[in-house]
Amino acid sequence: MAGFTITRHIAAGPETVFERASDFHHAPQVIPAIVRVEMLTDGPVRVGTRFRETRMMFKREATETMEVLEFERPHRYLLGMESCGCRYRTEFRFTPNGQGTNVQMQFDGRPLTFFAKVMSVLMKPMMKSLAKMVEKDLDDLKAAIESGKARGA
Repeated sequence: MAGFTITRHIAAGPETVFERASDFHHAPQVIPAIVRVEMLTDGPVRVGTRFRETRMMFKREATETMEVLEFERPHRYLLGMESCGCRYRTEFRFTPNGQGTNVQMQFDGRPLTFFAKVMSVLMKPMMKSLAKMVEKDLDDLKAAIESGKARGA
C-alpha cells in the first residue's frame, strides 16, 4: 500500500508545536474533522499510550484505536494502529526552521492479510483523498497554534 508525506511550516518553536500536536485528548478543539477522542491510558502521553479517535472520513464517522509506539519530545512521535487487515503507521517529525518549526507527517500502511493485499490495489486512488484530509488537519493545527487558539498557546 502506498503512503505519503506532508510538510507544513508553523510559526512557533518545536516544543510548542510538539505539545499541541501530541495533545490527543484536546485534538477535537483544534482539528474539526476529529469528532472525539477517548483516552484509554491514564497519565501523560508516552510510549504505550492508547486512545480511540473518532473522525469524519469520507462523510462518515470512523473510529480507530491508536497507540503511541515511539515518543521523543520535542522531536518526533510514531502512532500505530491495525484495521481491516492492515497495519498503519503515522510519524510526526518536528524540526526547527527559522522562526518556526517544520512539521513532517509520514503515513504508510502495510497489508497483513491476503484480502487486505487485494484491497490495497483498489485503495490506491483513495490515498490522494486521505492525503488531502491530512493536509487539512495540519492546516488546522497550524492555524490554531499561530492564532493562539490551541490549548495552552
